[in-house]
Amino acid sequence: MNLSDLPAMRAAQDPDGPAIADESVEMTNAEFRSAVVVAAGVLRSRGIAPGDVVAIMLPNSVSFVVGLFAAWRVGATVTPVNPSLAAGEVAHQLADSAAKLVVTAPECVAALPASVDAITDLGAHSGDIEVPGGEPSSLDLALLIYTSGTTGRPKGVMLDYGNLAAMCAMMIEVFEFDGAAHSLLILPLFHVNGIVVSILSPLLSGGRVTIAGRFDAASFFERVERSRPTYFSGVPTIFAKLAALPGESAPDTSSLRFAVCGAAPASSELLGRFEDRFGVPIVEGYGLSEGTCASTVNPLRGERKPGTVGPPLPGQSIRVVGSDGSEVGPGALGEVQVQGRNVMRGYLNRPEETAATITDGWLRTGDIGYLDENGYLTLVDRAKDMLIRGGENIYPKEIENVVHQLPEVFEAAVVGRPHPLLGEEPVLVVSPSDGAILNEDEIRAHLHGKISKFKIPVAIVIADSLPKNPVGKIDKTVLRKRFAAELV
Repeated sequence: MNLSDLPAMRAAQDPDGPAIADESVEMTNAEFRSAVVVAAGVLRSRGIAPGDVVAIMLPNSVSFVVGLFAAWRVGATVTPVNPSLAAGEVAHQLADSAAKLVVTAPECVAALPASVDAITDLGAHSGDIEVPGGEPSSLDLALLIYTSGTTGRPKGVMLDYGNLAAMCAMMIEVFEFDGAAHSLLILPLFHVNGIVVSILSPLLSGGRVTIAGRFDAASFFERVERSRPTYFSGVPTIFAKLAALPGESAPDTSSLRFAVCGAAPASSELLGRFEDRFGVPIVEGYGLSEGTCASTVNPLRGERKPGTVGPPLPGQSIRVVGSDGSEVGPGALGEVQVQGRNVMRGYLNRPEETAATITDGWLRTGDIGYLDENGYLTLVDRAKDMLIRGGENIYPKEIENVVHQLPEVFEAAVVGRPHPLLGEEPVLVVSPSDGAILNEDEIRAHLHGKISKFKIPVAIVIADSLPKNPVGKIDKTVLRKRFAAELV
């Protein structure tokens, strides 16, 4: 089934069944289909044709999802734009993707270049609104997802309909989605995780979606009790904030079958605190935008191994490759590589970077890890985050995991600072849990004896909070810049 036909299919099968809701709108399947048809007519009236690129620059809302399916209905490719980007960043994405039209909110128009065609209402259309659904092939582009740009200017990840279909099929199988699936979306829709895990997969399985808007830890469980979702997907920071909620209240989480933790490695201590307090199992997964979201996940049924990100998803292969390019055995460190129909078509207009990233069908992730004898993947660190101190490799995540054993620590990040003789030295930046007081000497004493002496940070900085990128990951690039001057 084509994704562009999904709203029509749901409306035909169960017109009065719930489809999608946000803070202010609830739509049945029939209403969802009608909204998509009207929006498609609006796009067609603005000259959007098959092969064009439509940018959607909206906060998480039903309107975003309607715009997504409307663009697909007229055969267009969608590039989601983070509404909080600076004007220059927005201009780069729109120019690089050659977006012909931007679907946005009135308050976002000021951030757009004057030359860009924008529309703020997909529901205003008269005349013939019945736009036939397209018949895209599996190789037609569906999404252009822009990377966070930590290694340079953001690149457009080309995901075709075959990528999305394969990824959703994997999600539906591994999470056992059916008509009862009900996602609570709290991650941003400008990222592929939000689109695939929380929107497309439940809708394809016959389930429903509730969009919670901006995440707020204090009111999160009230929304869970009100909406009764069966799962949600988050990042480590979200689970840390929820686990740190004050008081001993016991919210009703009985509707939740599980939660997914991804986007960045989480400590087993954090996952354990959340599960013990709220009784909701967390399955930790791993993936990249270049792999259409996910490549491994700890199983719902079977052994969940804390500290690992689980075995490969069905239909994918994972291997670990050493510095000489050959595959290494269980327990040996190397670069994690991924193969499967979920691997992107490539980077838009960047053939050289595509060729360097996808070799012989294998996606080079840039992540360092190892597989155990059962095929479970453990991530050690990003290759670009690894420090080399006097010829010794230091993996920041190893230090961060030990620091997270202290309950007073909310978040921790290790970055490198230049050293004239050793090359680099590790620096630790931590933020305290609510009400906790962090002491540098106590942190240092905790580290001694648990990690090698050469891995002990040369400086420990206690900060109120750590910077995040738009997806919610700790932004180590910002940290390096912020603390470089004072740590020299």
